[in-house]
Amino acid sequence: MPLDIRAGERDNNWIKGRGIRVHYASRCIIDGVDIDVNAGRITTLVGNNGAGKSTLLRVLIGLTQPSSGAVERRDGLRIGYVPQHFSVDSSLPITARRFIALRGKVSKQRWQQATAETAVEKLLEQPLQSLSGGEMRRVLLARAVLHNPDVLALDEPAAGLDAGSQGQLYRLIGSLRERYGCAVVVVSHDLNLVMAASDDVLCLEDGRVACRGAPASVVEHPEYRKLFGAHLGPDTAVFRHSHPHKVELSDDH
Repeated sequence: MPLDIRAGERDNNWIKGRGIRVHYASRCIIDGVDIDVNAGRITTLVGNNGAGKSTLLRVLIGLTQPSSGAVERRDGLRIGYVPQHFSVDSSLPITARRFIALRGKVSKQRWQQATAETAVEKLLEQPLQSLSGGEMRRVLLARAVLHNPDVLALDEPAAGLDAGSQGQLYRLIGSLRERYGCAVVVVSHDLNLVMAASDDVLCLEDGRVACRGAPASVVEHPEYRKLFGAHLGPDTAVFRHSHPHKVELSDDH
């Protein structure tokens, strides 16, 4: 049954999920989750290991079908996706240029813009196999933003990167949100870097919503504290909001 999204909500609402449930065999991975993905906002999915964060992200963008519940996406929605795991077949050498181009044709101007804003111009002729983890993440982002996404879906985008590379990556994500006004949905376990960068946080525990809301309220919620402790430590405020749609990287510790 189609979801009822009122006219006023349609202005900013890209994806709406209600009562999402996902079962694998006898195991319930997602259990009755409601979630809205809105333009210009960064929503972070956090939770314990095995909480269902990646599964929920895949349901929202249509890569996994829910066992029950409903997901409505705006007609013609453009989604850019960066998966958590990406392996390169060494027997099939491919350059970064060719890999990004597989996403589909765009104008020369758009190509130059996408590769410039993700800082991959100098990587384009390199084989994927030769790229570092941070370089590969930027190439994946370039591919994801090539067609001006309405929604940017990122599954553990900083996994395996050192602290400096993580900071650079999240700064880039913030600038992409600024440029496109897109919704960003991030799955992450790195609370120190991500929590203060978010507009909205949804905390999952074993497939259910433990708490949700603005970061400042979520970190004080008893369920959040039960999962992650009473405080996050001095590195929490890596990002600061100067207005509702701006994210800046701070050097404060």
